[in-house]
Amino acid sequence: MNRIEQRFAALRREGKKGLIVYIGAGDPDLAATRELALAFDRAGVDILELGVPFSDPLADGLVNQLAAQRGLASGTTPLGVLETVAELRRESEIPVVLYLYYNLMHRMGLERFIERARAAGVDGLLVLDLPPDEDEGYEAAMRGAGLCPIYLVAPTTPDERIATIARRASGFIYYISREGVTGMRDQLADNIGTMTARIRAHTNLPVAIGFGISTPEQARAVAAVGDAVVVGSAVVHRIGQLGRSPALVPEVTRFVRSLVEAVKSV
Repeated sequence: MNRIEQRFAALRREGKKGLIVYIGAGDPDLAATRELALAFDRAGVDILELGVPFSDPLADGLVNQLAAQRGLASGTTPLGVLETVAELRRESEIPVVLYLYYNLMHRMGLERFIERARAAGVDGLLVLDLPPDEDEGYEAAMRGAGLCPIYLVAPTTPDERIATIARRASGFIYYISREGVTGMRDQLADNIGTMTARIRAHTNLPVAIGFGISTPEQARAVAAVGDAVVVGSAVVHRIGQLGRSPALVPEVTRFVRSLVEAVKSV
C-alpha cells in the first residue's frame, strides 16, 4: 500500500473521516507551498492535493484559475513542484496527490513524468482531462510505479460509467458533488447521499466528496455521508487574499484546522 491507501486504512480502523485539502502549487511561491503543507500535516490534514499550474485550467473556477496564474507568475514548473514534494518528504509523510492536466505529463513524457513523481514521493495523480478509457499506457505506468490513479465521478455519470471508473481507480474515488467547475458555494447539493450510495454499489474504495465545500459546517455535513471531504477553493481564496503576508501560514492553517475539527467530529 502507498501512503494514500495506508491513510484510508488507518481512518477505517479508527472509525474516522478524512480531510483532503487542495492548494495551488507555487501560490504565492513554492517555499510557501512547502510551509503550508507542513503546517497542514501538523494540523491533521489527511491528504494534500497540489494543483500543478497550467495556462488553461478548464475544470477550475475563477479562484483556482487565479491561483494557477499566480503559480505560473512565480515561475513554478512541473519539475519545481516535484522538487518541492521531494523537499517535503524530508520532514513529512503526508500523502500527496498531484492535480494536473494531461498536457503537462505529455510534454515531459508519460512514463518519465510518472517515474519522477514516484521518485519525488508523490502518491497519486488526478489528471483532470484524461478519461480512464483513453489512458495510452497511463494506468500500467502508474501501477508499475506504485502510484494511485485517481478518477472523478460527477452527478451526471451513469452507473455503467461509474462501474468502469471504479474498476480502474485506486486510492479513492473523487466524487465532484456539483456540475461545472471548482468554486465556493453557499449551499451543498441535495443529492450527495444518493450519488455516494450509487458509487459505493460499484466499489469498496473510499469516496471523497469535493467541489463547493466551503465552511466547517458544510464539511461536517458531507463527512457524515462520505469517507473523506475535499476542500479547495475556500483555502485557495484565503491564500490569494494573504499572498506573501507573514500571516499567510498561520491564518490559512487556522481555517484548515477548523475544517479538520469539523470532519473529525463526525
